[in-house]
Amino acid sequence: MMKWLVVLSALVAFSECVYKVPLIKGKTPRETLHEKGIWDEYRLKHPYNPMAKFSKYGIEPMTNDADLSYYGVISIGTPPQSFSVIFDTGSSNLWVPSVYCSSSEACQNHNKFNPQQSSTFQWGGQSLSIQYGTGSMTGYLGSDTVGVGGISVSKQVFGLSQSEAPFMASMQADGILGLAFQSIASDNVVPVFDNMINQGLVSQSMFSVYLSSNSDQGSEVVFGGVDSNHYTGQIAWIPLTSATYWQIQMDSVTINGQTVACSGGCQAIVDTGTSLIVGPTSDINNMNAWVGATTDQYGDASVNCQNIQSMPDVTFTLNGNAFTISASAYVSQTSYGCNTGFGQGGSDQLWILGDVFIREYYAVFDAQNKYVGLAQSA
Repeated sequence: MMKWLVVLSALVAFSECVYKVPLIKGKTPRETLHEKGIWDEYRLKHPYNPMAKFSKYGIEPMTNDADLSYYGVISIGTPPQSFSVIFDTGSSNLWVPSVYCSSSEACQNHNKFNPQQSSTFQWGGQSLSIQYGTGSMTGYLGSDTVGVGGISVSKQVFGLSQSEAPFMASMQADGILGLAFQSIASDNVVPVFDNMINQGLVSQSMFSVYLSSNSDQGSEVVFGGVDSNHYTGQIAWIPLTSATYWQIQMDSVTINGQTVACSGGCQAIVDTGTSLIVGPTSDINNMNAWVGATTDQYGDASVNCQNIQSMPDVTFTLNGNAFTISASAYVSQTSYGCNTGFGQGGSDQLWILGDVFIREYYAVFDAQNKYVGLAQSA
């Protein structure tokens, strides 16, 4: 249902201490499982639970929704060891597979960090456990030099996996790089972007994300500023309601002027680590019905591909600002058919505005002033 993956490559600096990170796409885990003919079986064993990462209890969890879509390449250690990671604004920890992960299938087809090959590595003396929607990872904490988009972060604490959920075996990414706040980090670890700020490595305490559509190149994460080439018009600045996730006020969801979801207001997360726009089951079912979709037993909503041009726009009003998404943007078309990007599993209190939304609206994450900025993607 989701399409695009992110690859982080060489630094392109466009102003002092501002780093532009280009992104590339690849095959999603869902597509891989479809090709193997085991997607339906997998969904039965591992039900979709997008809200797992937003639980307020216990160790900070992250979502595994069978469509984690964007990843990039970073380095860890001296000399550097390379890993592809999901850039996830819905979590706060960095972790990668390690040589101590031997029994999990996911560790057999991914790069593994070897601390003995890094002269700057130090053990942290703590264990780590992070829960996914369809499994978990466990491991240990250590610290080392981390390279992201040409920025070298010293003494960054990160996780080295010892075991991983089976789903990771179908992912192209090796691990996760969380970009939310320290307040929700497992073991209170200081996140990578926080250390960029603390070490004076970026000129502004903000980063921004552009996700391309329709297999186009050019997706990127910018650390320390924005790239005006990737948006048009003005940036609408929306204050955070909670500096945990990038959480904001959503007033309503409307179709043809009628409120179809989030009646009376709700909270929403702007989350690059979730593929869909996720909300409460009743609201999502209503939205899918309004656009003419049929929902199956897994909550996937399919439409006739021939009807896309005649399907209505959907408008999300965030703190008084209207953001409209057309059917061509919220419907994904693959060799398996056409599905909407509206997924069940959210709560009445919390929606997730994932990649379906962010592909349409360039997203700026201002950590100092506690705002999310959104502008029409160019």
